[in-house]
Amino acid sequence: MQTAMQTVQINTAFNVGLDFEFAPFHKRVLAYGIDFAIMCIYLFGLKYIFYDYDMLNLDREESMGLDILIISLPLLLYSFICELLMNGQTIGKKIMNIRVISLEGGEPTFDQYLLRWVTKTFEWPFLFGYIYSSAIDVYAYFIITCVMAIPVVILVLVTKNKQRLGDLAAGTTLVQTKTMLNLSDTIFIPVTNKEYKPTYPEVMKLSDSDINTINNILNQSKKNHNYDLSMRVETKIKEVLKIESKLSSIDFLEKLMEDYNYLATKE
Repeated sequence: MQTAMQTVQINTAFNVGLDFEFAPFHKRVLAYGIDFAIMCIYLFGLKYIFYDYDMLNLDREESMGLDILIISLPLLLYSFICELLMNGQTIGKKIMNIRVISLEGGEPTFDQYLLRWVTKTFEWPFLFGYIYSSAIDVYAYFIITCVMAIPVVILVLVTKNKQRLGDLAAGTTLVQTKTMLNLSDTIFIPVTNKEYKPTYPEVMKLSDSDINTINNILNQSKKNHNYDLSMRVETKIKEVLKIESKLSSIDFLEKLMEDYNYLATKE
């Protein structure tokens, strides 16, 4: 007997709700474990180069300054920079096919990513390179992290949208990325006809975020046979772009995506 998957509905710019599956708890833990392992490899790899191998032959004061700049700052900023540059994912999250999304719809803003990162100081300690110089230090860090993670786990389990403190502050949550989209679901639809003529060149007035939203709605409408979604966004797009069409809502959205891909490659 399969258990029903828990989902969150995100309202898009077209006032159409899209359902996303929450990231399973075990995937969150494994993603953190992968990120932790990556940070440890980075930490001890550079520690060996700077100290054991003594590549730079620096005095203690110079070593600490370089340690903070080259080792500690990247470790401190790891999750923030990764999520900001990798569309809501760290390396661990990417491997586990989960990502951060905004409850307001779409990708989180810079401020939301920043809030998620800052509030981590209240949930578990950061991995500072210049403090941890041995495996014993890291073991101690790991134990402290596990203890501090207990209230985090409780919060994720009891909150409606499976949020930790940072998510509550930023208005974000973690969702699955692999359940809805595959290669054929991406916004890229190749146009092979060299004599192709766009029907709706007005589509280029839409933002990249709008195009991704349209694509997600189109995919969910077809997979769930929920054509009310496609009809509602069709009406909204026609109002915004001031265009008319006799095509069905699905065909209309597919034509828009085809026109967009053709025109985008011609720019």
